[in-house]
Amino acid sequence: MLETVGLTADESEVYRLLVATGTASAQDISGRSDLDVVTARLLLRALEHKGLASAAEDSSEWFTAVPPQVALMPRLQRHFDALEQTRAAVYELAETHRRSAWARSTGEAVEIITGAAALRQHLRQLQHGTDREMMWFVKAQYVAMSPESNQEEFDALGRGVLYRALYEQAYFDDPDAVDYVVKGVRAREVARAVPLLPLRMAIADRSVAILPLAASGNPRELRAAVVRESSLLDALIALFEHYWEIGAPLRVTEEGQIGRAGTTDAASPVGEDRHLLSLMVAGMTDEAIAGQLRVSKRTIQRRIQGLMSLAGVATRMQLGWHAARRDWL
Repeated sequence: MLETVGLTADESEVYRLLVATGTASAQDISGRSDLDVVTARLLLRALEHKGLASAAEDSSEWFTAVPPQVALMPRLQRHFDALEQTRAAVYELAETHRRSAWARSTGEAVEIITGAAALRQHLRQLQHGTDREMMWFVKAQYVAMSPESNQEEFDALGRGVLYRALYEQAYFDDPDAVDYVVKGVRAREVARAVPLLPLRMAIADRSVAILPLAASGNPRELRAAVVRESSLLDALIALFEHYWEIGAPLRVTEEGQIGRAGTTDAASPVGEDRHLLSLMVAGMTDEAIAGQLRVSKRTIQRRIQGLMSLAGVATRMQLGWHAARRDWL
């Protein structure tokens, strides 16, 4: 193992013997190993040259081992330092390769555009080309396109495009915000609200997304990413669906006011179904609920399935969460 600190296999063997005996001559080393005397003497001289052995003052034929902690530890430390430097260089190369590979793989999937005007133009073109669905994250204080100037939305709604818009709470701090939302919902926009959104975003037909990046006080320096079909786009769609699931639906009253679906929701359950939901959320089994309501287990299961269909969910856990959020309990 001493080869790692600069010794050959034969030098390592002679040094081990020298450490074990303390002081030895070439003849002693030859007698304790398979080496001949001439080779042993040459190896002892090599160890002396490398600082691992010293010749006796009264005889050049006898050698004493320099203690390993003195002779080898500095070598080992230098070797360790070099190894650390090499490892750092390898990590740097690996990171450079990773960044380069990512850039190559995403070069066609992500395009960066600069300037509010360019972003506005892309948003208009995006809506012009949409066939099926637009998904929006609408944050407060627009950065490129004001709500009242987005005629493209109403043109698309007229073509039958589904618009799903998520508004964060701060958006309604604008005194005109309610009017904009009411106008959109009356044109068949489907709107929901959440306390806070993580970013601004528009996704068209699940095939391309546009999202502004770091905000800039200068409209010319505003940067945005256009993301096409890729795992990144899949993640953005999943992010939208997550927030959509937890969003509170926004309704427009006959008076033109925004209202949230709650106990007055015409689709909400009444009477025994509310009681059933409260028992289910409390963790009771179907048998126990059936006993409480004096009906069969099959009836309970059928009614729970009907409530899941009413709520538009796939599992009982989702039904319980949905019922709590919609004030069905």
